[in-house]
Amino acid sequence: MEDLPLYVLLIAVAILLILSAFFSLSETSMMAINRYRLKFLVKQGHRGASLTTKLLADTDRLLGVILLGNNLLNAAAATLVALIISNYFGHNDLAILFGTVCVTFAILVFSEITPKVIAATYPERIALISSYVLTPLLKIFYPVVWFVNLFVQAILFILRIKPKENNSVHKLSLEELKILVLEEGHFIRKKHQSVLLNLFDLESTTVDDIMVPRGQIEAINLDDGDKIIQNQLLTCHHTRIPVYRGTLDDVTGIISARKVLNQMSGGEITALSLGKIIREPYFIPSGTPLFSQLQLFQENHERVGLVVDEYGEWMGLVTLEDIIEEIIGDFTTNSPVQSGAYIKQKDGSVIVEGSSLLRDLNRKLGLKLPLNGPKTLNGLILDHFQDIPEAGTSLKISGYPMEIIQTHNRVVKVVQIYSVSIIPE
Repeated sequence: MEDLPLYVLLIAVAILLILSAFFSLSETSMMAINRYRLKFLVKQGHRGASLTTKLLADTDRLLGVILLGNNLLNAAAATLVALIISNYFGHNDLAILFGTVCVTFAILVFSEITPKVIAATYPERIALISSYVLTPLLKIFYPVVWFVNLFVQAILFILRIKPKENNSVHKLSLEELKILVLEEGHFIRKKHQSVLLNLFDLESTTVDDIMVPRGQIEAINLDDGDKIIQNQLLTCHHTRIPVYRGTLDDVTGIISARKVLNQMSGGEITALSLGKIIREPYFIPSGTPLFSQLQLFQENHERVGLVVDEYGEWMGLVTLEDIIEEIIGDFTTNSPVQSGAYIKQKDGSVIVEGSSLLRDLNRKLGLKLPLNGPKTLNGLILDHFQDIPEAGTSLKISGYPMEIIQTHNRVVKVVQIYSVSIIPE
């Protein structure tokens, strides 16, 4: 060493720092690479991706060979600098202190921080390239890495840490998937993004959230006269209509408008003729998740179901179209009673029907009304007051000022909501 020129020793130090930088690059890029992108590249037959996947399958060995190389090179560089100072400056304490500071600075800047910042910026590119070097190095230094890992495993055992059980850390939860879809929205069309988010909500949304309440359902009473039944059929807004006798509690079944039209072509429609085309009602337990109900509709070849509570009393009606609209948005025409229409006022407020579903109001008006209780605006207001409010009563729910415009038969009919921004459809 004493016979070598100074520039040769400095070049050797620079080479050691560059090699150490490679290991720093490899460590950060391997840990930061997108695992899902890596799986895609493996399926495409990318050799670098396959090597990287194999390396990441044994993280302890991978980190072992990276840190072994990194620390050996850093220690060699520090030792070489110490020899240079010893040869040219003797045992001068000031020179040793200056040399220590310089080599520490060089290692931090050129072998640690800068390489790791670069690797964090381009993890995929660097990881795939470095895998070609790390794979043979792991085979060469496997005995050393294995010996070092014996002590690592012993320490982990004492600390009761089982890294193999934490491999699920890269599996995304439902909430993380939602955030991913929202943050990567520039890669996904706005409409597609909305559909994906709605799909995620199907499991947490139940039939109670979207059903048409029993009081708003168009239904035919078979005990009415034939003339009344014919008028109802001619003016109804739906293709499938519940049929009952006497009261809505006694639901007989569901009739299809298409079959009714076929009956009309053969003569007048009567209560007796309707009885021949009635289909037995399909009942849905209250609280059924929408995704499960979508599958049940498919398996049972049904399109309409009556939601019943734990006592067997039916609460409302859900159709296949209702669930599909939860995914892709409105595409059918609702009856005036169920339209949930709003009227925008000059002052920015809106007038809405008390029977409007809270989910529809949140979607159309950009509100954040609570959905974990009542499902309609009327129900929410009644729950707030624990009483039947009079017209002209003002209130505030979830920060939204409201005024009750009209009540009728113990029901809030019309409400004015202030300070809302309507979302264009």
